[in-house]
Amino acid sequence: MTTQADLDLETHKVVHDERVKEQNKLQRLLIRPEMGALIGAVGIFILFLIVAPPFRSPEAMATVLYASSTIGIMAVGVGLLMIGGEFDLSSGVAVTTASLAASMLSYNLHLNLWVGALLALCISLSVGFFNGYMVMRTKIPSFLITLSSFLMLTGINLAVTKLVAGQVATPSVSDMQGFDSGKAVFASSISLGPVSLRITVLWWILFTVIATYVLFKTRVGNWIFAVGGNLESARAVGVPVNKVKIGLFMVVGFCAWFVGMHLLFAFNTIQSGQGIGNEFLYIIAAVIGGCLLTGGYGTAIGTLIGAFIFGMTNQGIVYAGWNPDWFKFFLGAMLLFAVIANNVVRNFAAKR
Repeated sequence: MTTQADLDLETHKVVHDERVKEQNKLQRLLIRPEMGALIGAVGIFILFLIVAPPFRSPEAMATVLYASSTIGIMAVGVGLLMIGGEFDLSSGVAVTTASLAASMLSYNLHLNLWVGALLALCISLSVGFFNGYMVMRTKIPSFLITLSSFLMLTGINLAVTKLVAGQVATPSVSDMQGFDSGKAVFASSISLGPVSLRITVLWWILFTVIATYVLFKTRVGNWIFAVGGNLESARAVGVPVNKVKIGLFMVVGFCAWFVGMHLLFAFNTIQSGQGIGNEFLYIIAAVIGGCLLTGGYGTAIGTLIGAFIFGMTNQGIVYAGWNPDWFKFFLGAMLLFAVIANNVVRNFAAKR
């Protein structure tokens, strides 16, 4: 069978098939999913360097990275799920559910906060399992299943918090056993010279590296791309489709738990109504980073760049002294630009 390069057994020379178009290194680089986002990130970075002098300070960059990390950790999980061809509209309130569960279980049952955190992890993973199981069992689109979960979790967060705490916010957990060690893991800061960097930035980078390794260096990564690209073909070649998709929903649940623990240990108390609407930020960060809505395409590094763009815009508008009401406009414009840029760059590289 002739491929792009066959071996001539007599001369031991590589024979190129002229019928197959070869791509140079630049073309292979341009068609990567995150390239459009990277170009956009550079443009936005230069823009705020010019119009916002405070943006140029190391302290401002540390703030940008922190704002990006809390979105980026969730965007990694949501991005993996989107590569697998599914959505999770409950991811925003799932973060709040994890925080509330850890706080109220520990406070009302007089548990160490670490025990409450582990119980909250079980709840978060169960929510992810429920979403994945229902999607695969009923064959109903994940958009509808997770929208139902979003509404149910929103109601549970408010109702249970009022029932248990008598108000819409949980009591402070700053004086409870396990708080100091938990804060060191989830919400501490690291001094780098004059700059204080939040530990969530390091966790964000670590999760991105792990996700990238899994996607491109393991069999599970091949399965994720396969189920997102063509579900029936993946099933036909022996990919455990149900386990992969349920596992991806549980990864989102784990990320929601982690961000929820950060919020709990960073602010001591949790408002039961927060998190609504954040699911769109996670999805937007993944899409800006090059993940297709149809699945089977994207990278974890792309979600990192998408979240960084979000953080730059969020803080850059403040440093530039612009009206923050414009933030949503810029968010929508970035999403539109990223989608168009990704398509243009890929088409340009493919035609060359």
